[in-house]
Amino acid sequence: MVLLVVIVTATLTYKRLDDFVSATTGRHINPIGEVVQAVEPSPGTIAYKLKHGQQVNILLLGRGGEENDAPYLTDSIMAVTIDPATNRVSMVSIPRDLVVGMNLQSNSSRIWVNKINAAYEVPLVSIICCVAAQYQGRDGPGLAAEHEVGKVTGLTFDRYIAVDFVAFRDMVNALGGVDVCLATNLDDNEYPDYHNGYVSLHFKAGCQHLNGEQALEIARSRHAIQPDQSSDFGRARRQQDIMQAIKKKATTVNGFSKAPQLLGALQKNINTDMSLSDMRAIYDWGKNLPDASIIRAALTAPSGAADGNLLDSYNCGMGPAVSQLCADDPSFGMIHRYIASLLIDPAVLGEKAPIQFANGANNYPGLDGRVTTMFDPTGLQLADPVGHGAIPQTQILDYSNGQFPLTSKWLAGFFGATVVPATAANPAPARGQQTYGLVVVIGHDFARHWLGQ
Repeated sequence: MVLLVVIVTATLTYKRLDDFVSATTGRHINPIGEVVQAVEPSPGTIAYKLKHGQQVNILLLGRGGEENDAPYLTDSIMAVTIDPATNRVSMVSIPRDLVVGMNLQSNSSRIWVNKINAAYEVPLVSIICCVAAQYQGRDGPGLAAEHEVGKVTGLTFDRYIAVDFVAFRDMVNALGGVDVCLATNLDDNEYPDYHNGYVSLHFKAGCQHLNGEQALEIARSRHAIQPDQSSDFGRARRQQDIMQAIKKKATTVNGFSKAPQLLGALQKNINTDMSLSDMRAIYDWGKNLPDASIIRAALTAPSGAADGNLLDSYNCGMGPAVSQLCADDPSFGMIHRYIASLLIDPAVLGEKAPIQFANGANNYPGLDGRVTTMFDPTGLQLADPVGHGAIPQTQILDYSNGQFPLTSKWLAGFFGATVVPATAANPAPARGQQTYGLVVVIGHDFARHWLGQ
C-alpha cells in the first residue's frame, strides 16, 4: 500500500500532487523542504532510517468507511517492518477480534476493555470520555491505533496508513483488477451486503482475475464453509495475497499509466501521517523487492483447520456471548518475542538445518503444533511436530555433531534452552521423532513462558 501511494504520486503534476498530499496527510507540500530531505534526510525520518540501515515500522489499517454501519472500526490490521539491513519485510496480521485493555484516556490508568479494531474509532465517536490530547486531532485515530497495536506487537510505529473499503475497491478497479490465487474454494453464505443483510459468495480454487468488489469480498469474508478459509490465518493470508497482487500490478508499466484514476480512488478515502519524503524513500527502497523477501505471518487461534499459534478463543473481558480472541500471554510478552524474531538472520537460515519440535510439556498439550505453526513463515526447515515424554527444561538435541552452530545458538536463545549432543540411540527418541539435524524438546519452562507465567 505504501509503495502504491508513492507510485501514484510520482506520476502527477505538482498541483494534483499537492492536492493529493493535502487531502491524505493534512499538509501541503513544501518544495524546498522536500529537496532538503531528499539530499540529507533528518534523523528519525523514514528516509534517514532506510539510508542508515535502521528498521522502519508502519501500521496499515483497513476500515469500513461511510458505506459501512461501523465506518471507523478497522477490519484489517497489519504491522509492517522494513529491514534495510537484510533487504526484507515482515507483514504481521493482527485479528480484529483480539481483546486488549486500552488506555487512551487522559487518565492513562483508566482501562477500557474492547476489541483492538475499536482503537481507531475511539477519538472519532463518543464511546468513552476524556480521550487523551495526543489522540485527538486529524491523526488522533491513527496514533491511538498505533498505541494499542504497539502494546500487542512490541513495535514502535513510525507512521500509519488507514484506507477505507471505498478506496480499496476503487483502487483495484483503477488498476484494471488484480490476479489472486485461492488454495481452496471459498463459499460464504453470510457475507454482509450494503443494506444490513447478507449475500452468498462463491469463488473457486485457483488463480482468478478480480475486480474491486470481488477483491474486497475475498479480503473481508469471515464465514466461509471451508475451514481453511474461515480461520483467522486463512483470512490474513488472503488479505496479504491481495496486497501483494496490488503491489505487483501497480509497479508495472500499465500500473503507471493508471496514475490519474488511482489518485481519484485514494484521495478521498485514505488518511496517513506520512510525508512525501517518507513515501518516496519507501518507494526507492522497495520498488524492486522480490516477493521472496517478504515474510508474512499472522496471530491466530486454533481452528478446525489449523493449530493456531499465540491466541485462543474464550471470554477474556467481553462477555460469554461475544466472539473474541485472547492472547495466551496476557502481558503480550510472548507475542513481542515472536515478532522481534521473525526476521531471522540470513546466516542462520543459510545453514538449512532440519528442525523438529517435540512437546515435552505435559502442562500444555499441542504446544509443539502451535510452535511449528508460529515458525512456518520464517524460512526455517521444519518437520512435522511430535509428542515427547515430559521434561522440566527445554532442550535442543543436536544430532548433527555441531554441523549447525548458528541455528543451535539461535534456537537456544529463543527458547532459553540448553544444547545437548545426541545420537540415534541416546537419549531414546520419541515415537516419530527424527534423529538427525536439531530437535527442540519443549519443556514445562517454555510452556509457562508461553502463558506469561
